[in-house]
Amino acid sequence: MTTKIYSVTAREILDSRGNPTVEATVILENGYRGTSAVAAGASKGSHEAVELRDGDKKRYMGSGVLKAVENVNGPINKRIRGTDALNQQGIDTALIELDGTPNKSKLGANSVLATSMAVAVAAAASQRQPLYRYLNSLFTSFHQTKLDRIPTPTFNMINGGLHGAGNLNFQEFHIVPASNKPFHEGLEMGVSVYYSIKQILQYRNAVHSVGDEGGFAPNLFTNMDALEVLMDAIRNTHYRFGVDIYLGLDLAATQFLGENGYLIKDKPIAYKPAEFIDYLVEIHNKFHLLILEDPLAEDDWDGWKKLTSRIGSDVLIVGDDLLATNPERLKKAIEMKACTAILAKPNQIGSLSEFMNVAAIAKTHDIKIITSHRSGETTDTFVADLAVAIQSEYVKFGAPVRGERVAKYNRLLAIETEMIAAK
Repeated sequence: MTTKIYSVTAREILDSRGNPTVEATVILENGYRGTSAVAAGASKGSHEAVELRDGDKKRYMGSGVLKAVENVNGPINKRIRGTDALNQQGIDTALIELDGTPNKSKLGANSVLATSMAVAVAAAASQRQPLYRYLNSLFTSFHQTKLDRIPTPTFNMINGGLHGAGNLNFQEFHIVPASNKPFHEGLEMGVSVYYSIKQILQYRNAVHSVGDEGGFAPNLFTNMDALEVLMDAIRNTHYRFGVDIYLGLDLAATQFLGENGYLIKDKPIAYKPAEFIDYLVEIHNKFHLLILEDPLAEDDWDGWKKLTSRIGSDVLIVGDDLLATNPERLKKAIEMKACTAILAKPNQIGSLSEFMNVAAIAKTHDIKIITSHRSGETTDTFVADLAVAIQSEYVKFGAPVRGERVAKYNRLLAIETEMIAAK
């Protein structure tokens, strides 16, 4: 029996927000199989690959994915059945050609990616390898990379923007353990600060319910209040700010850019782009940020370049919506020196090989990588193995709570144990 693909099937399942998503299963002729599910974002950049939805308002308010499921069960299954699952790049190329559009709008990035990942899971099983080691062997053809560490977690502790209750403009407020800490220690730090934040919010009689990614969604007055809460929470632990732990922000700035500029509740009138850059520099000077993600609108290339030139040597300026895990946009950013890091999300580009190509470009040009989940997640832990496989500097999987987030952190704990035992 061979490693050729016997069948590819898919079904509609639910993500962590109760929205439908695609889960694909690949069965090989030798009996090995792999299953993987695709995540979905709420805050989506306009340059992302297309996530195919049914639009039938009678089902799941139009967000069903039966069309994408049928694309897997029909044309995708027909196209790659009989192909060797160990030929990941060949399969991904076939899927891209089958779709035939620049943004996967025909088949849907959700159907293509679910298939692409499931092929890799089945292939890894057939080789009797842990998924992260098999994925690393695939990545080696893009960029020679040795497995020697677990990425540092960056925890989304307070949810705002489209991930929260609507009262904070900035989308995510993070704490980041120092990168010299072993992963299990960093995870413990995240949990400790998380419960410290909860105690502070309770003391202030603030709302301490959680948002989409497990971080708190409190009723604070300004975005700066949220940063002060994080600082207070760190002070209430034995960890040292600036030594053991740092702060990060994901502004998702495109979401609050209006005709008159960037409008946030910290100021009654909108900031002009140049003023907003000054404001971001002030925030960094005050809170010594380690990570600053999507600080400006997704197509304000000149603004990104100016901000990076001012503080890019001190803080990671991270492109998410700016780059959309797209190789051409990443190359432009490198040429313009518009950012120093990329938030890499598999479903933004739509296939495993394309994702690895982007990661290889980043590594070649010393662009740091933060491998990321999406706000609408499943309990699939593929992205955790992928982050280790490409040796990204950081992972962004949400708060250290909620099953779909914890599953990924627990997977990293398991991989850490395996890697330590192998040394």
